[in-house]
Amino acid sequence: MIKAQTMKKIINPWRDNPQYHCFGCCPDNPIGLHMEFYEEGDDIVSHWHPDAHYQGWVDTMHGGILSTLIDEVCGWVVTRKLQTSGYTVQLNVKFRKAVPTTEPLLTVRARVNRQVRNLAYISAEIINSEGEACNEGEAIYFLMSPEKAREMGFLPCEVEEEG
Repeated sequence: MIKAQTMKKIINPWRDNPQYHCFGCCPDNPIGLHMEFYEEGDDIVSHWHPDAHYQGWVDTMHGGILSTLIDEVCGWVVTRKLQTSGYTVQLNVKFRKAVPTTEPLLTVRARVNRQVRNLAYISAEIINSEGEACNEGEAIYFLMSPEKAREMGFLPCEVEEEG
């Protein structure tokens, strides 16, 4: 029997920092995406609701916003799975299917494919409410040393306890 993997909510370690205004994940950024993240096995997952404010063409999500969703979830893979900080050095996104702004829920999912020294290769996808993969991405992140990450304000990233 295969045991189902549980999702655990990731605690945002910067949520109380007054200088924290990330467009992707800060809950208090008035123009931000307000993404939240969960750990499910090797994956980091975010559930996100599109909105007409993020359109490119009429009723269609802007490709830059979709790319941001992918980049952000990949960044949280670095934060949670690799417990360090880093930055994107390359982001490739394939737009397979248009995403309507009326889509009720998108699932953004990412995981580390491989790590070569201080580079992490992370794959991601955006799945619509019908279970269709609309966008695929690969990000390459430069990983900071633990010392440099701490110097830049990195805090350990934990998950909520199961209750």
